[in-house]
Amino acid sequence: MRFDNLDAWLAWQAGLNPRTIDLGLDRVREVWRELGSPSLGAPVITIAGTNGKGSSVAVTEAILQQGGYRTACYTSPHLQRYNERIRVDRTPVDDDTLCKAFERIDRARGDIALTYFEFGTLAALWIFAAAGVDAIVLEVGLGGRLDAVNLVDSDVALIAQVGLDHQDWLGDNIEAIGREKAGIMRPGRPAVYSGSDMPDSIATYAGQVGAGLLVNGRHYRVERHDETWDLLAEQVEYRGLPRPAMHGAMQIDNAAGVLVALDALRARLPLERPAIDAGLQSARLAGRFDVRPGHPTWILDVAHNPQAAARLDDMLGEHAAGGHRTAVFGALGDKDVAGIGRALRERFERWCLVDLSAQPRGLSAGALAERLAGVVDSDRLQLCGDVATTLDRLAAGAAADDMFVVFGSFLTVGAAMDWIDARG
Repeated sequence: MRFDNLDAWLAWQAGLNPRTIDLGLDRVREVWRELGSPSLGAPVITIAGTNGKGSSVAVTEAILQQGGYRTACYTSPHLQRYNERIRVDRTPVDDDTLCKAFERIDRARGDIALTYFEFGTLAALWIFAAAGVDAIVLEVGLGGRLDAVNLVDSDVALIAQVGLDHQDWLGDNIEAIGREKAGIMRPGRPAVYSGSDMPDSIATYAGQVGAGLLVNGRHYRVERHDETWDLLAEQVEYRGLPRPAMHGAMQIDNAAGVLVALDALRARLPLERPAIDAGLQSARLAGRFDVRPGHPTWILDVAHNPQAAARLDDMLGEHAAGGHRTAVFGALGDKDVAGIGRALRERFERWCLVDLSAQPRGLSAGALAERLAGVVDSDRLQLCGDVATTLDRLAAGAAADDMFVVFGSFLTVGAAMDWIDARG
């Protein structure tokens, strides 16, 4: 074996391909063939989208688990431990399992320079093929058409809300990005769009390949009530559904899309109503309006594009704070920092900008300030160091009724979670 521990494998993978992001399916297809193209042996749900795909994965996983099915889930990026990305029965796989999968992939790849993400995707599929699960849920990492996850022909494709993000790789407008997301659809297989304002390119692509596209507001609709909601469609009808446990009005749209997608698999994965209700009420997702109550209150959210930031702003508007509100913000270089700032500029009395420059693509606090210039008043911007040092300082001077909102990249929120865990 090339390495005997997970950290060494991951450090090596990060430098194997000179390009951190190198979209395309040729490399993973060739290595998968060398691995014998093992059958996954279970229905596959692939989930794409700019915002809401992580929540959709969590709801899908929870409902299937409540229905008594063994699940496998692949998500990215991780917050605290790489193992979070690959789960069987809602449990992250252990280091030994990952190392063995990496070794097998390394032997199969020859001189193919896989990226860090491609290694992880192939490892997940290799592990899932041997796990004997009942259902597999795959979250697209970036885009869809050329993402390594799209190696798999899914049984149903689910696309959550599409917005502007990763424009350097996916295109600079909604229609171009929608076309990339639509690439996960397959001929003759069902697909669902659960967001609002669907790009026309998604319907166009579905028609071109012959996918059976079901669209929120067209082919099914949601009716909201004070404590419950209804999902109404020709194929399926649920009334009096409990509100999802996760925060935010958009979670009902996410959950509705999941239920329509699962209904398309009802012949292979039948579900009773109690499992659906329990799944909606039990699904959780760390780092998505993740409220850590106490004195002061900490809220963690991986909002890293303007659309997600606007939703964070809406949710903060419903969350009372008696004291000061402080933003702790860190982002990567490909993000629309100004757009994020515009969405949240009235929400905080001060912005503590953390330094991620030690990470690939991470922005320094100074670079963040430059991008926020003219968007957020300069007297509210503070240049800070790393996340842990910043949170130490803020906690030391906090009043009991203050609120700190840590948001931006997964790196920012993951570091905050580590800091909170260390404090007990």
